[in-house]
Amino acid sequence: MSGIIRTYKRDEDAVLHFREAWYDEDDQQFVVNYGVVGHQSRTEESGIDGETSPEGLMAAFAAQCAEDGYAVIPEAEQFWVVAQFALKSKDGTERDRYLERKVKAALTGELAWRGLGVVDRTDIGNSRLNVFCLCPDVTKAVNAIKVCIRNEDLDFTKLSIAAAPHSDLTAFKVKHSPKQGAGFTL
Repeated sequence: MSGIIRTYKRDEDAVLHFREAWYDEDDQQFVVNYGVVGHQSRTEESGIDGETSPEGLMAAFAAQCAEDGYAVIPEAEQFWVVAQFALKSKDGTERDRYLERKVKAALTGELAWRGLGVVDRTDIGNSRLNVFCLCPDVTKAVNAIKVCIRNEDLDFTKLSIAAAPHSDLTAFKVKHSPKQGAGFTL
């Protein structure tokens, strides 16, 4: 069984919380990860015995989330946040491919453990590396991306970040740029 259930809920102070669960086949564990979006999450793992099915646990988790007011945020209601790195060559070098792998791995963990979304895809072209992240909260995702790239020493001086609604890839607005007043082009 593969898959993850990821749900969100705003509390009475409009703070966004998340809960997610998956079954780790390698370790035979049911994993629940939860917390305030943008902050390091808490994780609980429980072993699966022969009487319990992962499918049953996932169904129970989904039912409990619904009962507690948590729901999946449809992709159409989320945002594209793109971390873009200026490259020296048009189509990328092996060093650029290395940067792509490192950035993707670093951002995948940074966003996931904070309920900030997922790295959807990457591409290299036009002298740029673009990392497309699907996120429920633009401001917190942009801050997390900047911190992660800086902490991992991944060419922060070449980083630009822009965001757009999921449904309109032409509406990107710059959220971070090494140059003041710079535009953003995919």
